[in-house]
Amino acid sequence: MRFNTLLFPLLLAVNTAWSQNPIPASAASSAAQPATHPTGVVSRTEHIQVEDSGARIDEERVGGQTQTITVQPKGGLPSYQVAPQTGERTWKVMGF
Repeated sequence: MRFNTLLFPLLLAVNTAWSQNPIPASAASSAAQPATHPTGVVSRTEHIQVEDSGARIDEERVGGQTQTITVQPKGGLPSYQVAPQTGERTWKVMGF
């Protein structure tokens, strides 16, 4: 009886591991490669910083496409990020 209570959880764990789909080799290798242009040229990354009397804006572009926009208002207000495609603003409430 004791053998059955130990064997069942072990078989259940092995079955769960075997039933998962493996990651295709093309998806795993593409995550480690730098951004490339359709012509095969590695894209250039630009960090642009603009500052005026009201705020500092940090922008990151990869291959001419804006990836992130971070705005740091002056006067002790919290910074926020702007989504490049939608213009939606998001604040980090609790950063660690």
